[in-house]
Amino acid sequence: MTTRQPIRVLVVEDDPVAADAHVMYVGRVPGFVAVGKAHTGAEARRLLDRTPVDLLLLDLHLPDVHGLQLARSLRAAGHHADVIAVTSARDLTVVREGVSLGVVQYVLKPFTFATLRDRLVRYAEFHAAVGEASGQDEVDRALATLRAPSPAALPKGLSAPTLERVTVALRDCGEGLTAAGLAEAVGISRITARRYLEHLVDAGRAARAPQYGTVGRPELQYRWVRNEKGEGDRGR
Repeated sequence: MTTRQPIRVLVVEDDPVAADAHVMYVGRVPGFVAVGKAHTGAEARRLLDRTPVDLLLLDLHLPDVHGLQLARSLRAAGHHADVIAVTSARDLTVVREGVSLGVVQYVLKPFTFATLRDRLVRYAEFHAAVGEASGQDEVDRALATLRAPSPAALPKGLSAPTLERVTVALRDCGEGLTAAGLAEAVGISRITARRYLEHLVDAGRAARAPQYGTVGRPELQYRWVRNEKGEGDRGR
């Protein structure tokens, strides 16, 4: 029985704290190993010249070169590692350009460990596909492994941008928030804040408990749930 070798990942990220976090994240996903980290395009080229790499976890905004320019130069030099692009940019023109340069996934900052793990697991399934396809369906299935599932529809009246702001506010407040506290932090009404908080509770991403010590009816306190799947962790 042949043991499959781990997928070797080079982390290319100019922020040292983020680079360390991404190396740690990669190491937490079975079947992957971080073989190095680089903070500039030039450093990445030097590492690739002496270290076998299967996948680049590539920040697009490096101090000496744009990530896609780096990917293009690596292709020209004969490096064939695939690329998962890490960026805060949302320019779809950049996304289209990256497809021709071996960019198989995009991860938008800030992201959770669970998000990166999902992309890596999907890439591993794609990477493991070998041999000749039996037909169009098998080709389609292989390509589909790279695509994340469509997000579940939000309840009527809730929006994804506001949910993201609510999530970040709750996640960053370790001691938890009341609906009133969240409303003030995010700039929405208390009733609206309560709706978003209850949605997070229903989704298993937050927990509620009575807050005692005040006169009258105790107010509910909500806190972010850091579960075993890593969904409470954020990457930069």
